[in-house]
Amino acid sequence: MACFTLVENGHQLARICAELRHETELALDLEADSLHHYREKVCLLQLSTRTATWLIDPLLVTDLEPLGSLLASPDRLTVFHGGDYDIRSLHRDFGISVARMYDTMIAAQFVGSTEFGLAALLRSHFGIELDKRFQKADWSKRPLTAEMADYAAHDTAHLLRLTDHLQEKLQVLGRTAWVAEECVLVAANRIAEKGENPLFLRCKGAGKLSRRSLAILEELLQLRDEYARSLDRPPFKVMSAESLLWVAERQIRTVRDLTGVPGLTPTLIKRYGEQLMSAVQRGLAWTDENLPRFPRGRGEPNPGIKARVARLKTWRETYCNRLALATGLVAPNWLLERIAELQPMNREQLATVAGIRRWQLGLWGDELVTIMAKEAQTP
Repeated sequence: MACFTLVENGHQLARICAELRHETELALDLEADSLHHYREKVCLLQLSTRTATWLIDPLLVTDLEPLGSLLASPDRLTVFHGGDYDIRSLHRDFGISVARMYDTMIAAQFVGSTEFGLAALLRSHFGIELDKRFQKADWSKRPLTAEMADYAAHDTAHLLRLTDHLQEKLQVLGRTAWVAEECVLVAANRIAEKGENPLFLRCKGAGKLSRRSLAILEELLQLRDEYARSLDRPPFKVMSAESLLWVAERQIRTVRDLTGVPGLTPTLIKRYGEQLMSAVQRGLAWTDENLPRFPRGRGEPNPGIKARVARLKTWRETYCNRLALATGLVAPNWLLERIAELQPMNREQLATVAGIRRWQLGLWGDELVTIMAKEAQTP
């Protein structure tokens, strides 16, 4: 069992944060309820030093300003594991920004770990076995069980020690600055506002539909969203997007024809069948001039760019084998596509490619522009 203190009121949090103001490093994690409610929220915050752990209950402690002040100090390093979601959620729910963060998942990837989940890393580095039964638990439920609290506390109790091990390896490999740059970028991430955009834009597979089927899909997704909101459940737990895509693509018009749609059980058809068909009819009623369009990219790249991307991927494969690092880590596809389109002839031009990192420029920039220059000279 992990040792921890449960923090359930603002006075207690303020006192603890005052005691921690001299700490130069903290470990942080959070638990949310995204798998159980329509609007997800942070339900628990785990905070650790090298010797102590606190579980902060934001459902009871409504003023997290003392914690926010700690994390906002550039004199303090906050360690996460897979911190992108945490960084975004802290800002969304509490307006908290993290001045300096370190991500042990990113660090593990850059030392060449092929298994970089927290459980795998703690097992390989320290022989610690984490109980992962509560990964998908509803963390909004109170009171927390002893088992859930113990599970949560373990997520940060060992992070600072893990950081030591990973930083030692990175220093030997000469990759410390790479991870530092990636962590600066993660710390600036924020959740994008959904706005008034159509729901089909967030539905995987919608891009293959006709404009009429897109209208039907939008009506179906809006219907599902209404039910999800009223039931306080995530939309995917009401009906799967795959089922709605199937209905929209085939423009199914009768409840009887819903039988056999993947994911639509007899219970779901009985409960929602008539409403689904009404949504289909609303989609069919859209006028031709108002039918939605799925936004397309810049279209297929020309053959020259496609060939260049293919050659860059071949180079990348060989290069990454030398480093024993994943190809998507060293030079992801989107970056190779942008480089192939710009076809930089020198480091200065390569540096203008959107999204390229300083460490990438230093690592393979000269080699890549040499390849680009030789290709340009080839008849």
